[in-house]
Amino acid sequence: MSLFRKIKLLSILLFLFTCFSCKKSNKDVSKTIKPVENNTVLYDSDDDVLLDTIQKQTFNYFWEGAEPNSGMARERLHMDNIYPTSPKNTVTIGGSGFGVMAILVGVKREFITREQARERLYKIVSFLETADKFHGVWPHWLNGETGKVLPFSKKDNGGDLVETAFLIQGLLTVSEYFKDGNKEEQKLVAKIDKLWRGVEWDWYTKNGEDVLYWHWSPEFGWDMNFPVGGYNECLIMYILAASSPTHSIKKSVYHKGWARNGKIVSTEKFYDEDLILDYYEHDKSPVGPMFWAHYSYVGLNPYGLSDTYADYWKLVQNQARIHHKHSLKNPKNYKGYGDSIWGLTSSYSMKGYKGHRPNNDLGVIAPTAALSSFPYTPKESMKMLKKLYKDHDSLIGKYGPYDAFSFEHNWYTPRYLAIDQGPIPLMIENYRSGMLWELFMANKDVKSGLDKLGFTHSKK
Repeated sequence: MSLFRKIKLLSILLFLFTCFSCKKSNKDVSKTIKPVENNTVLYDSDDDVLLDTIQKQTFNYFWEGAEPNSGMARERLHMDNIYPTSPKNTVTIGGSGFGVMAILVGVKREFITREQARERLYKIVSFLETADKFHGVWPHWLNGETGKVLPFSKKDNGGDLVETAFLIQGLLTVSEYFKDGNKEEQKLVAKIDKLWRGVEWDWYTKNGEDVLYWHWSPEFGWDMNFPVGGYNECLIMYILAASSPTHSIKKSVYHKGWARNGKIVSTEKFYDEDLILDYYEHDKSPVGPMFWAHYSYVGLNPYGLSDTYADYWKLVQNQARIHHKHSLKNPKNYKGYGDSIWGLTSSYSMKGYKGHRPNNDLGVIAPTAALSSFPYTPKESMKMLKKLYKDHDSLIGKYGPYDAFSFEHNWYTPRYLAIDQGPIPLMIENYRSGMLWELFMANKDVKSGLDKLGFTHSKK
């Protein structure tokens, strides 16, 4: 063995010994990052090490943690193996939209190969082809073993247009990634194109009204009665509905339904930040939970995006700043809130799933709120990430930070939700490379839809 190889081997052994030494005590959390599978990563001031770590952990929710028959994202993964509200084989349509994009992040960061990604994505798309659909629209939940609808609530047993929009956003991003690939990749792209063309967005205007409805069921018809007026997490739904090459909506559906004939605009401020849009059609709250700044924008790039009503970069950035300022001010004096512990969104809480936001603050922090805001508040989000991994590693498990915690109530749960884990690796990737934004915004149908609705956006 050459001297060089001996030195290299000794260096590797020394590194491994140091890593395992760091695992001896959870008390020494300032020097360790939670293990990723069998590999311990030394805490490093290099931010890229930490970003790689959390991206791999959250990616694995959708890779190793996927429902095995369908390959889809499980609605929830509970490390205590207790599932009180839905079976473990429940798969989520919206969460799977984030999941297929996370698989692309896995390739980008070399967690998996391109071929492994194609195989898994082909499995997912093949499952979606035969799964229950309602005028081309999938339900909120499916049984991952059978492809049959699992009711989200009594009357919510049909098509869910919002969840479908999150899925299509992901599938179109995947299609752009593989569109110039080999024969097998072309087969995947063709399957996605067929699913995309099959979504009957115009059906969900309920006989031609100037608004999109969230739900329709063959059993209950339009009984859910949820016309979607903005602003909320549903911007992507209207953009995709306008972008469809087969079932496109009229411009008036966006301007009268979503934008409410201009009433969507706000001139108010909150924490000295312009709100820009009215966050609630039927509520007085000034600002929404942070997921509103994430779900539509994992593919849709808000930077340089504007229309008659908003500069969307300013909108989402201001929302993140408001949430950060709220934690700094901490009007209810909750324990732990501050510069490095911030962000409210819909998540688990001490009493089930709750919609946390500054005007409905129960003292519960959901890590996804700050960590999925990396493109908007990179310094503040990095402080949150480092604080969690350095000082609170009990809040981190196999698939990254657990869904939510409360220092005020001395509470956390070792449980995950797909819709909260999903945006983390995606928005971090958009912060690091812009990959998902670049792919989605390159889609010719999406460009056409944005132009149709009067958006200004990058033409690249």
